[in-house]
Amino acid sequence: MERLKKSTIAYYSLADLPIAMSLFPVAVFIPRFWASDMGVSLALLATIGIGVRIVDVITDPLMGYISDHTRSRFGRRKPWVFLATPIMMASIWMLFMPPANASVVHYTICTFGLSIATTMLLIPYYAWGAELSTDYNERSAVTGGRAMAGIAGSLAAQLVPGGALLFFGIGGSSEVLMMVGTTMLVLMPICVSLCLWRVPEPQTHQDSVVPVLKGLKIMWQNRPFKQLVLAFMIGSIGTSITTPLYLFFIADWLGAEEKAIYMLTFFFLSSFAAVPFWVWLAAKIGKHRAYLAAFFLLAFAHPLYLLLGPGDFWWMLPITLLTGFAGGGFSATLPNSMKADVIDLDTLNSGENRAALFFSSWSFAQKATGTIGGSLALFGLALFGFDPVPGATNGPDELFGLRFLFSTFPSLFFLTGAAIVWSYPITEERQKEIRRQIEEREAQQAAAAGST
Repeated sequence: MERLKKSTIAYYSLADLPIAMSLFPVAVFIPRFWASDMGVSLALLATIGIGVRIVDVITDPLMGYISDHTRSRFGRRKPWVFLATPIMMASIWMLFMPPANASVVHYTICTFGLSIATTMLLIPYYAWGAELSTDYNERSAVTGGRAMAGIAGSLAAQLVPGGALLFFGIGGSSEVLMMVGTTMLVLMPICVSLCLWRVPEPQTHQDSVVPVLKGLKIMWQNRPFKQLVLAFMIGSIGTSITTPLYLFFIADWLGAEEKAIYMLTFFFLSSFAAVPFWVWLAAKIGKHRAYLAAFFLLAFAHPLYLLLGPGDFWWMLPITLLTGFAGGGFSATLPNSMKADVIDLDTLNSGENRAALFFSSWSFAQKATGTIGGSLALFGLALFGFDPVPGATNGPDELFGLRFLFSTFPSLFFLTGAAIVWSYPITEERQKEIRRQIEEREAQQAAAAGST
């Protein structure tokens, strides 16, 4: 297969920038805004979030199946990316900038709308990326480019309001959401349009002939996929634990709430800069060994946060740079590239390219880990008796609970994930052999069709 142009990878990756820019505030700012400014209880927000995850059990695999079976002159993936974009933009607009009298019904509709739009967009989009190249190392370049664009989007979601606060004194949750939402609404149609226009969609897939239940059985028997998705889920629970505790750690332990955005910025800058290194390392020692290195770096760096005390905000910087560097390989670059390889194994066993079905399973796993990790963090704080109300007094035991949950507890998940992926079997040599067998079978099928 002809190697991809760098411009093709760049245009494909570009679409992930506004997506990440919109989803970062959903995790960080939306719960606080709708609870404090719009008067929706935290318990109700959490219940709605659980409801969204329950619906994902149906919508994620359904979208994967539909995308894999779509037949149009524009391809299997592009039509769904195109259709999902305006739905996602409308949901973001109404969720980020609601009318003053918006109720919980408004929030519920927008949240479910955003979830469905995200499913419609990301599953075909990621499957499309897995199909752009069959080369073991070039796949890492594709996922690395997309990861860098996603990190840039998350970074922009902080720099836009950070710049407004620094230069114009504009701040607050509602203002942050308005600025980020407006910026995203301008960028999304531009970035997605360039991706759809300039990036080809491969048309070499086989028409589906395997029944659904048999296909699911084949996917379940794909041991490398089960290893990869389980390791990713366990490891991602670790990172999801740290996300809601980040502001608590800086505000209630380090005493520097107003500086939190600076540390987040350094984290994402470090992740962005690290992506080319992880792509290079994967080519040198193999993807799963590089992935293990990212797991271990996170596992041994995170407990260092336990050494920090009140006033040690800037001593947090070297640890943040280290964890951000590890995150550049851990979060998206390496596991997404490895996913494309396990899909090759499924193609060999099933005779079909069912990339979207695999990405739908991965998408649900990713969403579920966010819910599980966030719940563990908040339930853990409650177990230690921590009072999250601003200005509340927490004693040494409560503050130790916060510090332990943020610094050391996640490492248990990182090490468990590393143990699961330790024996991952698809090396570069094995992937090339799988591709050779697939291409030989396709050539035989083409010859047989030509002789009839």
